Amino acid sequence: MGNLTVALNVVVMAAGKGTRMKSATPKVLQRLGGKPLVQHVLDTAAVLEAKQVVVVTGHQADQVEATLALSYQTVRQMPQLGTGHCVQQAAPLLPDDDSITLILSGDVPLTKPETLQALIAQCAGKHLALLTIRFDDPTGYGRIVRDAAGETVAAIVEHKDASAEQRTIHECYSGIMAAPTKLLKAWLAKLDNQNAAGEFYLTDVVKHAAASGTQVVATCIADHVEVDGVNSPVQLAQLERALQARIALSLMEKGVRLADPARLDVRGSLVCGMDVEIDVNCVFAGDVQLGDHVSIGANCVITDATIESGAVIQAFTHMEGTAGKPVLVGVGARVGPFARLRPGAKLGEDVHIGNFVEVKNSTLAKGAKANHLAYLGDSSVGERVNYGAGSITANYDGANKHKTVIEDDVHVGSNCVIVAPVTIGAGGLIGAGSIVTKSTAVGALTIARGRQVSIANWQRPTKKS
Repeated sequence: MGNLTVALNVVVMAAGKGTRMKSATPKVLQRLGGKPLVQHVLDTAAVLEAKQVVVVTGHQADQVEATLALSYQTVRQMPQLGTGHCVQQAAPLLPDDDSITLILSGDVPLTKPETLQALIAQCAGKHLALLTIRFDDPTGYGRIVRDAAGETVAAIVEHKDASAEQRTIHECYSGIMAAPTKLLKAWLAKLDNQNAAGEFYLTDVVKHAAASGTQVVATCIADHVEVDGVNSPVQLAQLERALQARIALSLMEKGVRLADPARLDVRGSLVCGMDVEIDVNCVFAGDVQLGDHVSIGANCVITDATIESGAVIQAFTHMEGTAGKPVLVGVGARVGPFARLRPGAKLGEDVHIGNFVEVKNSTLAKGAKANHLAYLGDSSVGERVNYGAGSITANYDGANKHKTVIEDDVHVGSNCVIVAPVTIGAGGLIGAGSIVTKSTAVGALTIARGRQVSIANWQRPTKKS
C-alpha cells in the first residue's frame, strides 16, 4: 500500500495481561470478527508492506507466540515495566539504518491502513509523528501539550502525572507513533522510570526528541474506533459492533442489500457479487463467496462456503465447511429452511435440499432433490435423483466410513436405509421402507422389507377388571 521510499518496520506491543478481561485467554488473543485482536494489527502491517515486524510478548507469551505465524519475529518483555520498556525489548532487533519504525498496540485492532500511511508520510524519516485524537472525556489518556503556536508537540503528559491545567486538554495520544529508527533507538536508551507509576513511558521519547532538535508533529483524527483499545468484555463487544458496522457499510456500498445492517456478523471474509440479498441475523465465518443474485434467508450460519449465482438459501440453514473441505452450492440451487450442509457437501446446478436434510462429504449432481427429513453422508448422487423423506445412507460401520453411489434418475422412496458400500443403478427405484444392503441393477425396482400381514377382525386385548 502506498509508495514508501523508506523501509518500514513495525513493532507490536502484545505483552499486557489484560486483568479486566477476566479471562484465561491473553488479551491480545481475544477474538474480534472471528480472529485474535493482534491478528488484526498484523494484517494491517501486511497491508502497509512492512519489511520487518517484531511482536513483543509477555503475559502468557507461549500461548501468544504459538498463535502467530512463523514469519513474525518475537521478543519477550519480562517483567512488564511499561510501554517504553516494552519497545526497548524490540530495539535490538531493529536495523541501524534510515528506515521508519511504526509502533502499534496488539489490543488496538481497527486502525485503518490509510490512517497509518498518512502518519508514516508525516514522519518522512525525519520527524517523530504521533497519532492523536480528541476525546470529550480524556480521563486516563496521555495529554498532548503543544507549543505556543500549536503546530508542534512539546510533550505528552500521562494522566497520572498531569497538572490540573494539563488535564483540561482534550487532545490525547493514541498510543501509535512513527519515528526514524536510528533516532528512536537513541531515545529509547534514555528512558527512565522517574514518574508516578514507576514505569518506563514510551511517551517520554517526545521530550528526548525535542531535546535532540527533532520536530514532533501530530495528526489528530476524528474516528475514535480507530484507536480504541480492548480492556474489558464490554469494550470488546463495542468494538465488535463497530467492526460489523464498518463491514456492513462496505458491503452496501458495493451493492449488497442488507435487510438490517445492524444484524449482520462477518467473522472472516465475505465476498459478494451483484444483487446479493442478505436477511437479518446471518453469520458468515471463514471464507465465504456469494455469486450474483444469491439470496440468504434470515438466521443462517455459513462457514467456508462458495454459493454460486442465483442460489436461494432459506432461513435457518447451517453450512459448516472447513478450509480444506468447503461447502459448494451450485447455480440456481435451493437450500433450506432448516438444512445442514457439513464439510465436503457439493451441490450441483438446480439441486434442492429441503428442511431437516443433512448432507456431509457428498456430491449431488444437477437437478437432484432431497426435500425433507433425510441424511446423505459420504455419497455420490447423480442427476435428477429424488431422495425420499426419512431416508438415510448408513455410511459408518462402527470403525470405517463407506461410500454410497446413487446413479442418475434413481428414485429413493421414503424411510429407506441404504447401507454402504453400495451402488444404486441408474433409473432404479427403491421402494419405501426398504433396507438396501446390496448393489442394484440399472432400471431395477428394489424392495427390501418384511411382507405386510393384516389380520381381519382382530381384537385388542382388554384390561382385566
